[in-house]
Amino acid sequence: MVYYKTDEEIELLRQSNLVVCKALALVGSMIRPGISGAEIDKAAEELIRDHGASPSFKGYQGFPGSLCVSVNDQVVHGIPTKDQIFEDGDIISVDCGAYLNGFHGDSAFTFPVGEVSEEVMELCRVTNTSLYKAVDAAVVGNRLGDIGFVVQQYVEREYSYGIVRELVGHGIGKELHEAPEVPNYGKRGRGAKLKHGLVIAIEPMVNLGRKEVRTEQDGWTVYAKDRQPSAHYEHSVAVLKTGTITLSDHSLIEEELEKNENVQFVGVKAEMA
Repeated sequence: MVYYKTDEEIELLRQSNLVVCKALALVGSMIRPGISGAEIDKAAEELIRDHGASPSFKGYQGFPGSLCVSVNDQVVHGIPTKDQIFEDGDIISVDCGAYLNGFHGDSAFTFPVGEVSEEVMELCRVTNTSLYKAVDAAVVGNRLGDIGFVVQQYVEREYSYGIVRELVGHGIGKELHEAPEVPNYGKRGRGAKLKHGLVIAIEPMVNLGRKEVRTEQDGWTVYAKDRQPSAHYEHSVAVLKTGTITLSDHSLIEEELEKNENVQFVGVKAEMA
């Protein structure tokens, strides 16, 4: 069942997502070669709790971290550990959730560390751009298939990257994962109609190579089957009659990246400028 949110609930969701993006901004300020997943996870959890929130992911179905930290060919759900040491040339996808005032926030960002190849930087730019194309399609009167269609058209047909099928976006609210599912592929005009008050997390997960994925023996970490790099960006958005509102704020992250010489800035492609 889809739960449509009131204006008051959407404001609470915005506050939860603000905490998430503050945590991701802190991560963006810290990331460098030599730091570990455990270190950024600890710092993010402290910030979330300092804001009166709790980490949405920690303990969720047994997940041990406050962040999902996925490196290079890892798509999502990577477990942050002290042995997960970042190196020059890595791309690090960080997914974060926070629960505040009865509602969850959820957002993700991929950080290229040091000297990342242009081929992989292009993957990050295209994936990030596809997120904003998807947000533009999330308007009252459109259908879920319209969101997936614009991502698939852009990512697969224009760039021949692989869009992960097994993992999708989702509704978000009092529960971390609510109906409806929001695939990053689909047909225009298909699927449920987008109505006023819908809040969804849109999150393209894009592989440099093929779309197929596998799960590690830890039961969590999803990786590209061909072991090619993968990028992941996510926004939580509210669909309203007056226009779609992006509840998460990646500008907070981007401000920190401008000050961190260890991480390359990933913007959107020129067609979105």
